[in-house]
Amino acid sequence: MSTFFVLDVPENAGLPHIAAQDSAVSVDKVGPYFRIASPNTIVVDRRATGCRHAVWYSVVAGLLHSRITQHDKNALRVETR
Repeated sequence: MSTFFVLDVPENAGLPHIAAQDSAVSVDKVGPYFRIASPNTIVVDRRATGCRHAVWYSVVAGLLHSRITQHDKNALRVETR
């Protein structure tokens, strides 16, 4: 399961919203974080989230049995480890 966490603050709100549009991705809350998980690779387009570069590069708060295979100006890709 590909899983990562994003702090629930207004600056990060676009990422869980866009990730949830993929039917294979589940988004729920764990304390002050969004948990974003999928049995598949998760890919989120930066432009679709509306995140500026400074926010984008600091958006991931943690990973669970996963690894980041892409995190650049175009997309965030999280895969199962």
